[in-house]
Amino acid sequence: MKRSLPLIFFFLLASFSLHAQRKSDLIAEIDQLKSQVDSLNAEVFDARKNEKVAQAKAESFESQVTELQDANNTLMQNLNSFAEVSNKNSNIVNSAMESLEAKERQLKFIKDAISSNDSTTIVVLTNAKQTLGENAKIGVSEGSVTILSKLEALFGKDTGTTITAESEAWVEKIANILKANPNTAVTIEGLSMTGNLEIPAQQAMAVATLLQSKFDIAPERIMTLGRDGNLKEGVQISIHPNYTGFYLMVRENMKG
Repeated sequence: MKRSLPLIFFFLLASFSLHAQRKSDLIAEIDQLKSQVDSLNAEVFDARKNEKVAQAKAESFESQVTELQDANNTLMQNLNSFAEVSNKNSNIVNSAMESLEAKERQLKFIKDAISSNDSTTIVVLTNAKQTLGENAKIGVSEGSVTILSKLEALFGKDTGTTITAESEAWVEKIANILKANPNTAVTIEGLSMTGNLEIPAQQAMAVATLLQSKFDIAPERIMTLGRDGNLKEGVQISIHPNYTGFYLMVRENMKG
């Protein structure tokens, strides 16, 4: 029995030492685990912190991207508006140029027509001198070729209103000039020095009637009137461009 006591004590001591060692190891292991947990907690904290920073940056970048997209859309809209305005301005310029070209063509047409009328006046003047002779009272006034005849030569007296047979040849020469220049018209004026315009008007009408009835001059080419001759009397024939036809021609051209 005495021999077994030391042995038991030894076993108890060994068991106690082993238990103490295991407890120390466990405490050390626990401390190590706590250290690892603290380290992991720190890493988690840093990760969460970095996540928040990254999220803030992402939101900032997203906001910037949205602003850039809005700015880009606005820029595209402005570019489209500018393109539309530019196209409108281009169309306006083209339209203005076309309008100017049309006006230039119209002005050229009128200028050519006036030049043609001026040329016609020269031709009529030449025809009148050749037909009536150099002694005839022929002149040019405001684009018209004027031919003056005395009343006695046409009617036999100042107050006559019937053309004499001998004077019909002179009226026929006037008709020939008109026929040679079909684009012209004629104004026949009875000139008076007394202020009485009734007889001069009848004398002008007598010449017009003879031109129409016997020499086939269209009535629309003839205009007659009696007027104060301002110290001049007689019958004045004015052969000029057909102003009515000229006006209608120009008006029709201006429509285009």
